[in-house]
Amino acid sequence: MNQSDPTPHAETPMHSKPVRGVRRVINAFGYSAQGLKAGLTEPAFLEEAILAVIMIPAAFWLGQTWVEVSLLVSVVVLVLITELLNTGIEAAIDRIGLERHELSKRAKDVGSAAVMLALLLCGGVWLAALYTRFIAA
Repeated sequence: MNQSDPTPHAETPMHSKPVRGVRRVINAFGYSAQGLKAGLTEPAFLEEAILAVIMIPAAFWLGQTWVEVSLLVSVVVLVLITELLNTGIEAAIDRIGLERHELSKRAKDVGSAAVMLALLLCGGVWLAALYTRFIAA
């Protein structure tokens, strides 16, 4: 290992040249599938994914127009996306080190806040749709 490069050789990319075309798309799909699989090991993401399996089909029943359905589905998917990004932030911070550091705490807190905002948005949209469908009608 080179003294100026603290990264062990085992962690360096194995590709000697950029992958292009169909192979790149196949590789990207595989990496994304690995990310979803890793996300499902996180309790929060797993719970949200289970709710999404229920809520996404329910959106087609609850929504009265394609705009309403797409909005109901979109906010559920936004929660999943935000949770995956938060999980990635937490993994990167933990990779750096497990000791307490103010910047690590801030990064994790901001990621958590993003998830909370996505959940609040999702809840608000769904409550508004439920209200419109059952109470205001």
